[in-house]
Amino acid sequence: MADVKRTGLVNGRSKWRAATLALPLALVVLSSCLPKAPAGGGEGGGGAQITLYGFSIMKESLEKAIYPAFAAKWKQEHGEDVRFNSSFAGSETVTNQILQGVGADVAILSIERDADRLKQGGFVTSDWHSLPQHGIVNKTPFIILVRAGNPKGIHDFADLAKPGVKLIHPDPVSSGGAQWSLLAIYGSELVKSEKQTGARDAARALRTLQAVWRNVFSTPGSAREARTQFELGHGDALITYELEGLLMKGGKTPVEIVVPEATIFSEHPAVVVDRNVTPAERPVVEAFIQYLWSDEAQRAFVQYHFRSSTSEAFNETNAAFAKIASPFTVEYFGGWSHAYPDVIEQIFRDQVQKRK
Repeated sequence: MADVKRTGLVNGRSKWRAATLALPLALVVLSSCLPKAPAGGGEGGGGAQITLYGFSIMKESLEKAIYPAFAAKWKQEHGEDVRFNSSFAGSETVTNQILQGVGADVAILSIERDADRLKQGGFVTSDWHSLPQHGIVNKTPFIILVRAGNPKGIHDFADLAKPGVKLIHPDPVSSGGAQWSLLAIYGSELVKSEKQTGARDAARALRTLQAVWRNVFSTPGSAREARTQFELGHGDALITYELEGLLMKGGKTPVEIVVPEATIFSEHPAVVVDRNVTPAERPVVEAFIQYLWSDEAQRAFVQYHFRSSTSEAFNETNAAFAKIASPFTVEYFGGWSHAYPDVIEQIFRDQVQKRK
């Protein structure tokens, strides 16, 4: 089968600059095409409407479970219908769309840095950290997907650097999942070296990330686009959210999940986009955002293979969840305020991507 196009792998540093220059213009056009529809508009009329922009893998749990459950609850309690409009893409893309003016009322993002960007841009004025679980609505570990039978013998992140391995990896410019993946690879080597020697071996972690990235042959725009390419038969391996692997296996895709010894748990914030919410819309939007931490919603997330942020007991009900030997979070790097400049920019962009 022909290789997919090697998107996103040319001129490492210049790509980040080009994206910074080109994206605002593209998003201005996009925002003019995607305004928030007025409440009560659309076929049927009446009722309330919530517009949600989410990172790519939120689609199933929201549309199949959480939206209809909340709408039924609101209808029972208030006698009013609720309709949802959704848009899903990479977390960086979603954030840029909101910053350029699309009419989202709520955003669920892959990385905390994107929530902070919305706050810095004046779109989120409330303290999202005051929400339950400091605003983190769910979480999931990063795993490796390989072909049935694991023909390349991949058992940990470092094995992805083997000669001949073709790795699909979403684009760190547009995808929060891609940034989590980079932290997973780099942090995994730090954690293992610290366990083995008592000290973090940054040189070892850098060598592993460089070697793995040399085998990346396609960088789709989001984790979901990367999954689609892998499902279509491209590549030997894919680093992704655990839930993507479980959804693929549930759909009978012939893949295997490889659980690294040490890997990161991604944690996903939900925010109200205050600038876009009118006083009339505020009650239903606030009720929905709080509903995301209800037992009903958290169980729905677990059903669709997210880990609950509120209850380990809920997580224990999903027998498919992997046991991680050495889990870590972004706090291992000092939080996103350090992880992004220190790892994504100074290590990946400047020492890995530009030298590929």
